[in-house]
Amino acid sequence: MMRVEVRPEMLRWARERSRIDPHALLRRFPRLAAWERGEIRPTLKQVESFARATHTPVGFLFLQEPPVETVPIPDFRIAGNVDLGHPSPDLLDTIYICQQRQGWYRDFARSMGETPLAFVRSAQPTDGVETAAAGIRQMLGFDLEERRRIPTWTEALRRFIEQADELGILVMCSGVVLNNNRRHLDPAEFRGFAIADELAPLVFINGADTKAAQMFTLAHELAHIWLGQSALSDAQASWVPERVAVSDAEAPRGPDQVERWCNRVAAELLVPLDALRGEYDGRAELQVEVERLARRFKVSTLVILRRIHDAGGLTREELRKAYDLELERLRALPRGSGGDFYLTQAARVSKRFARALVVSTFEGQTSFTEAFRLLGIRKMATFRELGESLGVGV
Repeated sequence: MMRVEVRPEMLRWARERSRIDPHALLRRFPRLAAWERGEIRPTLKQVESFARATHTPVGFLFLQEPPVETVPIPDFRIAGNVDLGHPSPDLLDTIYICQQRQGWYRDFARSMGETPLAFVRSAQPTDGVETAAAGIRQMLGFDLEERRRIPTWTEALRRFIEQADELGILVMCSGVVLNNNRRHLDPAEFRGFAIADELAPLVFINGADTKAAQMFTLAHELAHIWLGQSALSDAQASWVPERVAVSDAEAPRGPDQVERWCNRVAAELLVPLDALRGEYDGRAELQVEVERLARRFKVSTLVILRRIHDAGGLTREELRKAYDLELERLRALPRGSGGDFYLTQAARVSKRFARALVVSTFEGQTSFTEAFRLLGIRKMATFRELGESLGVGV
């Protein structure tokens, strides 16, 4: 049995990089500890199996030292200025496949004679928040009264995604890598990202997050598309106001400034301040009122707390205390399932992208091999079912 030379440091790096429970890997590779100590060398077949298990390119394991892996789009995650560490294979693979899908769709759009979308790069971080949010709302056809009548967060999110899709934005929502239900995406690592492009703007939403959080993520990433700026985000309403800068030199700059602007635009898009003031009852018990308004606007209670502060209903210190208590309450709640909508292929890859890919493939412009790879499927029956669900089957 031929064994191969693999540096123990590379095996240890791959294990740590994968973020998989070490005990689970040891059950699958009983000699892993001995490999990492250099006491015994694995076979080539074992190395290949280990690479697949840890989602590591097999060639990496034969390097002399670990490669420096960086997120291939601007990383705007704030996370309290804490070092976020190296990106997980799940995050990297998700961005890579989205970039490939976007590239395919960009070529398709050009072949169809589509023109650049005017709203991409139509805004700047110096624009007024209310003006920017109103512009996005108008382009989307975003109707607050329509949202009021929608009974659930899931249906409200579906409608929100449809509006962005109709505008020409590829919105992909999934809680797993491709269709691998063993590779779950972690909302603590990222909530979404935007990849700006004038022909094929793309937004990815982490479907493992709550529906209310996904609403905010989509709104936040749309703000990035309007800026024409790609970004990986941890978009959330945890932007409790800090000390106000007293001079231009102290004002936030760079990614931090952009993220705050996108958060504010997202909040104004979902919960316009004028509408919140008209709905808010300051005499009611805060928790009851927050939950009522969250249902009304189909956003998280954390967003509502911040908007009540913006409307003058809470001081900064009251907001901090209420926010911390609400965050603790939410973390204690059991995580519900994503619902059938998020298990469908079209929702995971964007209906606009899926429809174009199916049509192009059946017309012979794209190979079935390429189509299956981009969709993460293996069976022709699945591909045909997808086409039929989109009204473009053969």
